Amino acid sequence: MKDYYAARAAEYDQVYLKPERQADLRAVEQWLPTVFAGKTVLEVACGTGYWTQFIAPVSAGLVGVDASAETLQIARSRLSGLAVTLVAGDAYELPIGERRFQSAFAGFWWSHVPKSQQRRFLDGLHAALQPGATVVLLDNRYVEGSNIPLSESDAEGNTYQRRTLADGSVHRVLKNFPSRRELLAIAPGATVREWPYYWALTYQLPFSP
Repeated sequence: MKDYYAARAAEYDQVYLKPERQADLRAVEQWLPTVFAGKTVLEVACGTGYWTQFIAPVSAGLVGVDASAETLQIARSRLSGLAVTLVAGDAYELPIGERRFQSAFAGFWWSHVPKSQQRRFLDGLHAALQPGATVVLLDNRYVEGSNIPLSESDAEGNTYQRRTLADGSVHRVLKNFPSRRELLAIAPGATVREWPYYWALTYQLPFSP
């Protein structure tokens, strides 16, 4: 996955140019900052900083973590002048030291987390947050004709796409599309917002695992 996003970095944001998704994107771009206004934010898998640019201006400080040096380079250019700290690191071993945040955001990351690693990821994320922290996961809904078709699945129930980059290279990419029921099972009291092409899960800590 890390190698794929390193190779895709220069063309990553093209996904946000799809004409059919523009109304959804504008709606999410307006809603998302309202959740994080005045809070310190830990953003996991911040990528090129596309979503960071909407959250950071209203936050009380944002730390973005991503494993790809190539996407972080783009993010640094995009976010110049904002109160953002970008750190190279693993989403499963967050490089934040003892700092604890009032909120967390992961955009288009949950769909790439293998089902066997979901609890590990969430446990590590929650350990980086303050009691009562707000968590938002944002990702794709599967829409025929807009999403790349799923090409295979594995014994664990993960699904995969075959993605071709501009350089002609073909990559097998894990991409899960959870149901609403699966999302609500992530945390007690969670809520799901749905747009035609996207979903957002929001919940607060603490809760019983």
